[in-house]
Amino acid sequence: MGLVNWARRKSPWLLHFNTGGCNACDIEVLATLMPRYDLERFGAILKGSPRHADVLVVTGPVNMQVRDRIIRVYEQMPSPKFVVSVGNCCNSSGVYRGAYNVYPGLDSVIPVDAYVYGCPPKPEAIIYGVAALLSKIKESGQAVKEPGPQRMTT
Repeated sequence: MGLVNWARRKSPWLLHFNTGGCNACDIEVLATLMPRYDLERFGAILKGSPRHADVLVVTGPVNMQVRDRIIRVYEQMPSPKFVVSVGNCCNSSGVYRGAYNVYPGLDSVIPVDAYVYGCPPKPEAIIYGVAALLSKIKESGQAVKEPGPQRMTT
């Protein structure tokens, strides 16, 4: 299991899931993967299938329409799986708070490992959130089956 954790820590495969909203967080997530910020220096690679991903990066508010889809995507990911909630809308429903069809945050639907705050968050904050998640995997010393939440602030 040590080799698996080492590989998971050195090359996390990310799946980006956009639930809606203004898409500013999506632009910042994609900016972190571009050469200027280069999230790939940590070995992170963006994947298109949940079956190949280790880390689910979610942006936007979670509403009733997308709830079942995000649960299905989360269940399709192999264990151990990790979730990063990016942006105020995803963390606490942001400007959509109080809307009849919006959940109070992603953690009310699926377990979240790292939170990145901002509206939209800076690419540096997203990199910090992913790096903190990778250090959490390293500190655990073993694969985490159901991780607890860890709040990231910048």
